[in-house]
This record gives sequence, C-alpha cells and structure tokens, in this order.
Amino acid sequence: MEKTNIINISAQTTSSIYQWTFNLAETIGIHDRIAHILTSACLLISAFILLVLIDYLLRFFFNSVVTGLIKKTKTNWDNHLLDNKVQVHLSRLILVAISQLLLPDVFMGFPSFTAVLIKVLDIFMIFAVYGVANGLLKTGRDILRSSKAFVDKPVDSYLQVLQIFLIFVVGTLIVSILTGNSPWSFLVSLGAASAILMLVFKDTILGFVASIQVSANDSVRVGDWIEMPKYGVDGDILQINLNNVRVQNWDKTIVTIPTYTLLSDSFKNYRGMQESGGRRIKRSINIKISTIRYLTKEEIDELRKIALLKPYIEQREKEIREYNEQNKVDPEVLVNGRRMTNVGLFRAYIKAYALHNPDIHKGLTLLVRQLAPGEHGLPLELYMFTKGTQWAFFEDTMSDVFDHLFAAIKYFDLEIFELPASDDVRLLLEGRSA
Repeated sequence: MEKTNIINISAQTTSSIYQWTFNLAETIGIHDRIAHILTSACLLISAFILLVLIDYLLRFFFNSVVTGLIKKTKTNWDNHLLDNKVQVHLSRLILVAISQLLLPDVFMGFPSFTAVLIKVLDIFMIFAVYGVANGLLKTGRDILRSSKAFVDKPVDSYLQVLQIFLIFVVGTLIVSILTGNSPWSFLVSLGAASAILMLVFKDTILGFVASIQVSANDSVRVGDWIEMPKYGVDGDILQINLNNVRVQNWDKTIVTIPTYTLLSDSFKNYRGMQESGGRRIKRSINIKISTIRYLTKEEIDELRKIALLKPYIEQREKEIREYNEQNKVDPEVLVNGRRMTNVGLFRAYIKAYALHNPDIHKGLTLLVRQLAPGEHGLPLELYMFTKGTQWAFFEDTMSDVFDHLFAAIKYFDLEIFELPASDDVRLLLEGRSA
C-alpha cells in the first residue's frame, strides 16, 4: 500500500511538471503540437540527466561502499556475490525501476508512443530481474561447491536446469508483453503447436540447447583447438553460434559442423594442454634386442666419461656392489646377482639428458619406460612435455632430442631396429654368391 502511494505521488508530481511546462509553452504562444514536443524534450533531457546522476550514485554505492564492506568481512559467501556481479545487476534493476516511474509521464502528450515505451521498459525490467536471479543462482552454485557435502555432486547440472527454466519464464513473459495476452494463453497455444515447431525448428532447438550447455559447462570456447576425426576437424574454433560451429583446420581449410554435435559426439579439446604450458612428447625408440647385453668393467669405465651418466653410474655401482656382497654372489657367472646393461644405462642417459634440456618441462611428467617387446624390437618410450605449446617449438624440440639420441646410441653398443631394406637383401645375396 505504501509503495503504491509513493508511485502515485511520483506520477502526480511528474504530471504536474508536464502540465506546468505545457502551460508555459502555450503562454508564450507556441502551438499545441509543438508545445507537447518541447515539453517532452525538456522533460526527457531532465530525466536523462537525473538517471545519469542516479546511475553514478548507484555505481559509487555498490562498487565502493558495498564492495568495501564485503571485502572486510571474514565470510566467503558474500565474495561470490561480487564474483557473479550481483551488485551490477541490482543497480541496473533499480535504474530501470526509476525509469518506469519517470519516462512514461514524460511523453504524456503522445499516448501511442507512451504505450510502446511502457512495454519496452517492462521488457527491460524482466531482463534486469533475470540478471539478478541468474547471478544469485550462480552464487548459490559457488557456495555449494565450497561445501564438503556437495563436492562430488553435479551442482552445475542443477544450475543448468534452473537456468533453462528461468529463460523459459523470461521468454514467456516477454511474448506476453509484446502480444498483450495472458502468459497462460501463450502456453496453451505453444502446447498445441509444439509438435509442428519441434519438427520445423529441430536443428535450431538442438543448437539452442547445445549452445546453453556448451556455455554453461565451458566445454569449448572461441579460440580453442579441438579435434573431431569423424568430421575432419583439427584446428581452432572461429565461431560458435546457434546452428553451427566454424573451425579452421591447420591446413587453413574451414569446417562447419552443427552445434549439437558438441553434445552428441565426443571431441578432444587441447585447451588444458595449452593452459598447462607443456605439450606431450610420446614417441619410442625401437632397440634391436640382440644387441642388449651386460657391460664389462672396462665398458662401464668408458661410459663413466659421459658427464650426464657419471653420477648415476657411481650410485648404481654402489648399490650393485652392496647387493652382491650381501647375497654372496658368484661373479664368475654374469647372470648371477645384479649387473649393469647397456640398455639400462642408455635409458638412464635419456632421462638425464631430458632433465638437463632447458626446453623440456620439469614440472610435468617426465619418464623413460620400456614397452612390451615385439617383432620390432624393444620400444624405449620417451614420455615428457616440452616447455611450450607452440607447434613449431614442439616439433623442433622433439626433433633435437631424437637427433641427439639416434647419434648417441652407438656409444652404448646398441642398434636401432630397422626392417631389412632392398640393399640389405642384395648385399646378403651377393655375399653368399661370392
């Protein structure tokens, strides 16, 4: 009741100002039509200046006073209000509410325009309320995320359901305002035509839902590198809209895929790799198994001259000596006890080389492992990350590493497995014939 009285007083005040300005224009001798235009123009300028002043005061109040008080509190839930910009949406709501009180009476002399203006302001008010409600929903989500009881719960899914419902309510109210009909009549009409609408706008509806899901889940963004072999996609996203997603492949071709495929099909997003600061190297060197053997003391002493291997060899020798002495191992037979092998030292050298390489990321996984031996020998796999994600840098770094290892493997009396070439077969036959 009190709010209604305030609105009535405000409307009466604005009407009185309009009438006074209009009478003043008539007194000067201005024609009625022009008097209405001048009156509305003067009041519109005054209202605009007042709204700008109110907007400045609201911004100062929320950004300085309220934000300062929230930051001084020891609780965290109110910080989520700032993160989701609830204060910004609230200031817009207040500004729209004041506009609803002032602007319609500014154009009292133009009833048809006033009716349109009222509808526009009502729609703005719906969007302002939606902004506040959506910000509060996101704040609730963030608060629940910080609670131990909801750590493993799909809080985002709950938020998405509420957001979709909120968007549906907003759309219904806007259509109701534009048509002048009750929201219930719109819902009844929509239910009757839903089958036809879903058939005609199937792709658009799927794209709309997919856009909401993609945005809410933050699964892809413009600029992300994605890979979808099924559709020939391997490149950066240029644009995401309601119906399709445009991707520029590395060969500069453009691929367009329906937006809903981001939900219906699987894809690989390299954003995590780019944000981590490292790009994975996962490549093997196939060792010829027949070249793997125990090393003699002289060979170990020779390999000790390699600076990167010296600390490892000394530590390994100490461990092996202590083990063999403790277990009274017969040194005459090499297979007894523990011994160093050329492939073992080569594996240690690869790891030491990677650790001393400035282009290899030390904060991410770094290991050299043996894979299951097969018809192509024993694979030694390098699993590590470069200190950068650019394609050219990654390829150069990986090539430099393997260039070095291919040349260094000969120091360990190992051979890389290769299938026989035609020259090998020809030399073999020539040797037999000779």
